[in-house]
Amino acid sequence: MTPFPWEAAMRFGFGVLRLSSEAFWKLTPRELAAAWTAIAGERITPPARAGLDELMERFPDGR
Repeated sequence: MTPFPWEAAMRFGFGVLRLSSEAFWKLTPRELAAAWTAIAGERITPPARAGLDELMERFPDGR
């Protein structure tokens, strides 16, 4: 059996979620897993080249 990854869980809870120690230690494992899944499931993909070109045209750097 693999031990629970406490170090990774604490880095995620404190670093990503920015929880206080009190809030982190009150979480159940299921709540922590749900937060982890919610963050990891929302991967942001960059726009395709055409989308990037459109944004650059609409919002140019400088004038």
